[in-house]
Amino acid sequence: MSSKTTALRFGPDDTSASHATEVLRDRDQAEAYVASVCFKHGPPRLVGVELEWLLSRSPGCAAPLDAKALVAALGPHTPHTLDPRSPALPLPAGSLVTVEPGGQVELASSPFPNIESLFDAVESDSGMLHTRLRQHGLHPSPYASDPAGPPRRLLTVPRYSAMEAAFDRIGPHGRSMMCSTAAVQPCFDLGERTDLWQRWTVLHAVGPVLLAAFANSPVLHGQRTGWKSSRMACWWALDPPRTVPPDLSVDDPAISYARRVMEAELLCLRRAGASWDAPTGVTFADWLDGALPSPPTTADLDLHLSTLFPPVRPQGHFEVRYLDAQPGQQWVVPAVVLAAVLSTPTVSAAVLESCLPVADRWVAAARIGLADPELAKAAVAVFTLAVEALPAVIGFGPVHDLVERFVQGWVMRGRCPADDAVEPFVADQPGART
Repeated sequence: MSSKTTALRFGPDDTSASHATEVLRDRDQAEAYVASVCFKHGPPRLVGVELEWLLSRSPGCAAPLDAKALVAALGPHTPHTLDPRSPALPLPAGSLVTVEPGGQVELASSPFPNIESLFDAVESDSGMLHTRLRQHGLHPSPYASDPAGPPRRLLTVPRYSAMEAAFDRIGPHGRSMMCSTAAVQPCFDLGERTDLWQRWTVLHAVGPVLLAAFANSPVLHGQRTGWKSSRMACWWALDPPRTVPPDLSVDDPAISYARRVMEAELLCLRRAGASWDAPTGVTFADWLDGALPSPPTTADLDLHLSTLFPPVRPQGHFEVRYLDAQPGQQWVVPAVVLAAVLSTPTVSAAVLESCLPVADRWVAAARIGLADPELAKAAVAVFTLAVEALPAVIGFGPVHDLVERFVQGWVMRGRCPADDAVEPFVADQPGART
C-alpha cells in the first residue's frame, strides 16, 4: 500500500514517471487518462516484486515499535514519509525501501528480465535490510498478520490520516489492514494488446487458488480469526467497492477499470495543509461534474488511482495483491508460479480452464484455504502445470527446488502455511488469547 502509485520502475513509461499536470474537464478525458497510464502494452519482458514485513521487538522488550527506532535501523534508506530529510537511498541491488502506515517495512525491487536475477537481487537486498533491522532489535515476522497487539499507526503523513478517517467510518478493518498486515506482491508486464484479456483474466481466475495455497495469517490482534488469510478478510471488509475483484465478463479491462476508478469515492484530497480529508460520498466522477469548487487534475487522478486496492492493480504493469507475506525465501514461490502461469498463452489457457470453476471462491479461499475440496483440486492442477513449465521459466537450481518443496509439502497435501502457523502464533505471544 505504498504512498507512491508504484515503487517499481517498469521503464520510462511507468505510471510513476513525471508528466505534465493537466486539468481534467470531463469523464471521457479522465477515463482515457486512466487507460493510458494503467494499461501500457508491449512485450512481456520484466518481472518485479514488492515484499512487506511486519516487525516485532526483541524478546522481552515490551516497548512498541516507534518511528525513531525504525529511522535508526533503516539509516540512509529511510523513506521520506518517515524522515523528510533522509537521502532515501536504494539498497545495493537497486531495491527501494518504503514504510507502511503501521511501520511495516517494504522492499520494492527493480524490474528484472528473469526470475533468477530478481531472486538474487532481492535476496541480497533483503538480507542487508534484515541485518540492519535486527542490529537495532527489530525482527521481521514470517507471517502476514500481526498476532499480538492492536493496530497502531506509525506514519503521520496527511494521506494516511485521511485514509484512516475514511475507513473508520466503515468499520475497524481499515486500521487492521493499514497497520497489521503484510503481503508479497509480484509484478509483471501487461504484454501485447492481443494478450491483455487472457493475462488479466487468468491472473484473477487463479487468484482464489493461490490465495488459498499461500494463506499465512490465521491470527490477528491476539485472536484466531477463523480465517486462514485474516489479511484478505480485512481487505474484503474495509471498503468493498475499492477492493473486490472485477467483473471478468467485460471484454476490455481498460474500459471497465477506468469506469471503476471514476465511480470510486474519494479517499483523500491533496492540500497544502495537514488535512487531506475528502468529503464523504463524493466519487471522482462527481468531482468532474462539479461537486468540488475546482476541477481535478491528472495529479489528483494519480493520487486517486493509488487509493484503489483490487486483487490485481494495473499500474502500467500488473501488481498482484492477493498473496499473503511468506516466510524467508518462500516469497519467490508465488512469484515463480505466476511467472509460469503467464509464460505462454498455452499454459495460461490450461490454467484458466482449471480455475474457472473456482474463480469466484475468494471468500472460501481466505477462510479455509485448501481445505475447500474444489480449491484443493484446482490447486493440484494449477501447480502441476506450473511445475511442468518451470524449466523454461527458471531452469533447474535453488529456486526450482523451493517450488518443488512447497508443492510437495503443502499443495499436494491440501495444506497451506496457515495450517502450521496457528499454534506457534498463539504460543509464542505472551498474553495472546486463544
